[in-house]
This record gives sequence, structure tokens and C-alpha cells, in this order.
Amino acid sequence: MELFHKRTKTQAIPDGFSASDIRAESSTCTGETVIGFYDAAKKRLCYAELVQSDADLAAFYRKYGVKR
Repeated sequence: MELFHKRTKTQAIPDGFSASDIRAESSTCTGETVIGFYDAAKKRLCYAELVQSDADLAAFYRKYGVKR
């Protein structure tokens, strides 16, 4: 039983995007992976963040309050 638990603040999903717009992309040169919201009109990721582990992926989804 936890008496004190950490509240997680979730951010609103940016305007013009939905949970289905979340996409992870990897670089062919460096192998870096980034996750963000895919803008089909501009053909690029917006609000992108670097992913170094599965914990980073989970943190991104938790940040926006989206279930994986």
C-alpha cells in the first residue's frame, strides 16, 4: 500500500495530431531512433525525442497519456 505516490502530469497531444500519428523512425547511418508525431503534409516527425531504450519509449507514451 502506497501512502504517497508520484503524480504523473500528462501533456495534451499537440493540435492537429492524434495518438495514431505517433511514429518511431531509425536512422540508417547512425542507427539512432527517434519518436514523435508524424506530419503527413510535411513528411517529417514533429515534437521528436531521442530514444535510447524501451524505457524512453514508455516515457514518451506516458508523457502524452497514450496507451501502447
